[in-house]
Amino acid sequence: MDDTTKREFDLDAVRTDGWFERIGEGIGSFQALCDIVGERFFAFSIIVGARITALTVDRRNPDQSLIDFVVGAGDDEEAAEPQRLTLGDFRRRVVGALLVEDDKVMPEPVRDTDIESIQLFLGVRYLLLAPLFGYSLRTLVLGMPGIGAEVVTMHDGASERLPLPGFRSRLRALVRDELDRGSASSRGTIDLSRVTEAEEASRGDDWVKVVQLLGSWPAPLAIFLRTPEGQMLTPEARALIAKGLGLLGTACVRIGEADQAEEVFRIGIQYAHEGAEAADLFRRLGEALLFGDRPGESIAPLRRALAFGGSPAEVMLPLARAFIQRRRWLAAYGCLRQALAAGVADAAVAEELREVEVALGPSLLPWKAMGDG
Repeated sequence: MDDTTKREFDLDAVRTDGWFERIGEGIGSFQALCDIVGERFFAFSIIVGARITALTVDRRNPDQSLIDFVVGAGDDEEAAEPQRLTLGDFRRRVVGALLVEDDKVMPEPVRDTDIESIQLFLGVRYLLLAPLFGYSLRTLVLGMPGIGAEVVTMHDGASERLPLPGFRSRLRALVRDELDRGSASSRGTIDLSRVTEAEEASRGDDWVKVVQLLGSWPAPLAIFLRTPEGQMLTPEARALIAKGLGLLGTACVRIGEADQAEEVFRIGIQYAHEGAEAADLFRRLGEALLFGDRPGESIAPLRRALAFGGSPAEVMLPLARAFIQRRRWLAAYGCLRQALAAGVADAAVAEELREVEVALGPSLLPWKAMGDG
């Protein structure tokens, strides 16, 4: 490589990481718009200059919600013609606008300080799209033999180098994938066949895939149960829905979305009613609260899991851990003994048992004697 022809430009000055979140700080209805329109689709609309002015939400069929918006509103906002589309059509419109390729070739930047030239060369839309998909731009390299311009990014904690056309193509593909996912979720929001696939993914700890498969369920299911169709669901269908929501809730916990997990579990409990699926959901909810450093709140759902027939081998150990964190030592000791009696391995409870024995000291001896007897 002839390094004399290669030029590098630091992209700190043009990087847009966090732009969407910063805009959200100044919009009172930001979270509601993200929830209804879809976070990325709302961001796409901002990029293409479509300003949402009103929403008419269809609770029974969210994809038919109506979006009022104007395009190109600015200094001449009064001249902008208002438009109205269903949510599905609005998403397709903004994605279509993003995917229109601009064939105009911009001149290469000459100096690091020429910020506008660097922005135009990379493409402003791509600067804004990159952080939405986890790409943080680091360096622009010009004069690469056989490549021309190359972009160095950080993605998922790793450095990645792509030719500029390839980087743009990847972002456009991600935008198309987002539309495909949104369209699929609106067509088959409650596809029960996904539960088996999600269960297989959970066995391999592929929690992201579980969210991809079932992540569109909570919003429509929260409404569906109150409809005549929802009331007529068979017990088998309700149990399968509850099982799927249990898997989704656990996946949310594992990827760090504990608040969302709690909501998912509570929707699932409404479908489960009682029995094994209810027990499983209450156990998962209790474990999620425990995982989120809320041991006091986790005790009630774990107890309800037992009341609905949950396995002591699965419930007693997390219940003991909740009692330990609340410093309720005797209750914790009783749970640990029941976990052992249910077949939990000695090694699995050894650490908790030592902590309880140290905390209770000599006062534990009569209890141990009763247990041995």
